[in-house]
Order: sequence, then C-alpha cells, then structure tokens
Amino acid sequence: MPTANPILLPELRLMLAEHDTAGLREVAEELHPATVAEFSEGLDNAEIWRLLDAVPVDRQAEIFPYYPLPRQVDLFMVADRPHLGALLEWMAPDSRDDLLRDLDPEFVEEILPLVAKAERHDIRMLLSCPEGSAGSMMTTEYASLPAEITAGEAIARLRFQAPNSESIYYIYVLDAERRLLGFVSLRDLILARPTSLVAELMQKDVIAVRVEEPRERVVEQLARFDFIAIPVIDDRGRLVGIVTHDDVLDAVRQEATDDAQRIAAIAPLGEGYLEAALVSMTWKRGIWLTILFATAAVTAMVLARWKSPHEWLIAFIPLVIASGGNSGNQAATLVITALSTGDCTLGDWKRILRREFVVCLMLGLLLAIPGFLLGLAYAPNPLHALVIPATILSVVMVGSLVGCVLPLIFRSLGLDPALMSNPFVSAIVDVVGIVIYIGIALALLGS
Repeated sequence: MPTANPILLPELRLMLAEHDTAGLREVAEELHPATVAEFSEGLDNAEIWRLLDAVPVDRQAEIFPYYPLPRQVDLFMVADRPHLGALLEWMAPDSRDDLLRDLDPEFVEEILPLVAKAERHDIRMLLSCPEGSAGSMMTTEYASLPAEITAGEAIARLRFQAPNSESIYYIYVLDAERRLLGFVSLRDLILARPTSLVAELMQKDVIAVRVEEPRERVVEQLARFDFIAIPVIDDRGRLVGIVTHDDVLDAVRQEATDDAQRIAAIAPLGEGYLEAALVSMTWKRGIWLTILFATAAVTAMVLARWKSPHEWLIAFIPLVIASGGNSGNQAATLVITALSTGDCTLGDWKRILRREFVVCLMLGLLLAIPGFLLGLAYAPNPLHALVIPATILSVVMVGSLVGCVLPLIFRSLGLDPALMSNPFVSAIVDVVGIVIYIGIALALLGS
C-alpha cells in the first residue's frame, strides 16, 4: 500500500503552488506508476487530480490503481463526471472491476453511460460475476489467434494485439465462436518456422477454470501447474478472460492475512489495518472477545463455588487475565500482518498507538458492562463489584497497547515479531493483570 513520502511531498506541493505543470508532468511520466502513487499519497484529493491532469489519460489509468481502493473511491467521488468515463476506458479491466465493486451501485449506474459501449458491456459482464469467483479476478485483455494461420502471420497479428493485452506470453487459440481450442506460447511462435501452422504448434490439453469457480480453485490450479496465467471459460467452453499470476498473488496475500486474523479470533477486516473504520474494527474484534469472555466467565462461575474468605475475587482472576491476553494477542496479530503486508511501517507508530488507544477503550467498556453485571451476582455489594469492570477496562487497554507496541519494537530490533510477540504479550499481560487486579481491589476495598 502506498504511503506518504516525506521527501518528495514538499516538492510536489511546491510545484502545485507554483502551477508548475511541466514539473508535475515530468514526475508523473518518468517515475514508475507505483512510485508516483506512493509519493503523492499525502496530497489531498484535489491536489492528486491536479497532478494526474498533468499527464494524458492513459498514463493516469496506469497510476490510479496503485492508490489504495478507499482512496480511489474518494478520488472518484470528487472528480468531474465526464473525465471518469475516459479514465475507466483506459484502466485495466480487473483493476476497474475492483474499483467499481467498491463504489455505490447508483453512482456506478450514473457514470457508466459516459463509457464507450464496448467497454460498458465488458464492465457489466465482469460486475455480474460473483464476488470471490474466477470471473471477479479475471481480465478481458488477452491475446488470441485462430488455428489455421501460420506462425509468421500470428506474430504479425500479435504486434497489433500486444498493446491491449495484459500478458502475451500465452496466446489462446479460438475457433469462430471463441471456443478455447488450445494455447501456444510466444516462445514457441518465435522459434517455429514461419510457415508452421498455429494448429500444429498449439497445446490442446488446456487447463482452464470456469467463470463461477471460487478463487481458491484458481489459486490451486495456478500453483499446481506453475502457470503465469490461466484461462477462464463459460459453460459453453468460450474464453471470457484470463487470471494472471499477479492477481493470484494478491488473492493469496489476502487469504493469508484473513487466516492470520482468524487465528487470533478476529473476523477478517477485508481491508488495510489503517483504512478499517474504528467501529467496524471494534465489532470484528469485540464479537470474538465477547465469546472468549463468556468462556472465561464459565470458569469464574465454577471457581466461585469454592469456599474461601476471598472466593469471589479469586474466581474472577482467569476472566480478567484472559480478557487482557486475548485483546493483546488480537492487537499483536493485526499489527504483525499489517507490517508484513506493507499496510503500515515503523514510521506509522503514532497512528497505530492512537488507533489502538481508541479501539481498546471501546473494547474495554464493551466487556466492562457484562463484567459488572457478573460481579454483582457474587460480590457482597455494588462497590465491591466495581473491582471487576475497572480491572477489565484496565487490562484490556494495557493488553492491547502492549500487543501493538511489541511487534514494532521487535521489528525495529530486526527480530521477527510473528514469532515473538504473542508469547511476550501473554507473559506481560498475565503479570501486569494480576498487579492491576490487586491494586484496584486494595484501592476500592481497602486492606
């Protein structure tokens, strides 16, 4: 994910202030599109559009997909409507599809008439594919040939197709109804005699996926056969698109992130750590924390049946410690995955701490309410019961802050946070949680 670059950002702002269109054009044309997006991420939406307007729309379409999807949505919402049609026409179909799926459907219907008819048909076809299917990942920019032409003629045709194809390493051989007959590699075409027929060179045993198949199947097939791209066909065997290896890598990365978040008892965020809404993150973490809280509550109720002068306080030790440990492990996992995927860097530590403080405060209050109600059932009076929610709020906040700080510390020391953070979080929160529990109990109940 691109992040604001503090070195070039002042220069970009200076160029914008001086209306230096030539300088902006040089930056946007000479640097790699991903680098342009990275350097300009710190600009506001109006400034980004002024930068993009310095270059032709085809170059804009190369740069635009490198902004995070939420930023792309924001940029689209503030742009002039006529300009969006041309930009959509030049964008790669798979990048365009990802963006349009994140936009409000009514807004999409508003801007689609601005797109050329052929592109509009392509957009509607891709949007009709189920989310998470092979069709939602594919691009319609591929190279194809008929079987009856020669290798020399094929290379001549590819010169015209190449500028509009995402990948031409594999060329797909189709019949008159666009049914997939086979494929031939660019290498084989170049090395073949110019008079050889494509039908003689092509491989007929084609591995393909259907448009409605889940993306896990696409990942499995590409990994198994080590393809650069895999064709996508409809129920009649007609080629409708291809899924390239870079799109599969994005899917694998997202699946790995989701799995890691699930392991830490977090509903997958579905977006970058720093882009996720605080309320949404609180819900996706809070629902599982509540389930874990309920599990610990059963342990507390069992221990509460033991007879001791302080049985009700002793009974709640596992509950308050587990709340802090679980919250800390959640925070550690989120920060670890964000660091490993590039969603954030060590330079974002202030933003991370601010976000975690707000989220863990809400999580602590969320768990403190049922904690107080549970405490009322066993404490001699309401004042004594306040020990439980006060401790839960404190240990959840401490646990979350420890969980987000430790991965940053380990990364700064050159250590692997994924291997070391969670055990340290559990150890620290266990010790600190007991100290907090005793301290609050003494403060509210006296010696």
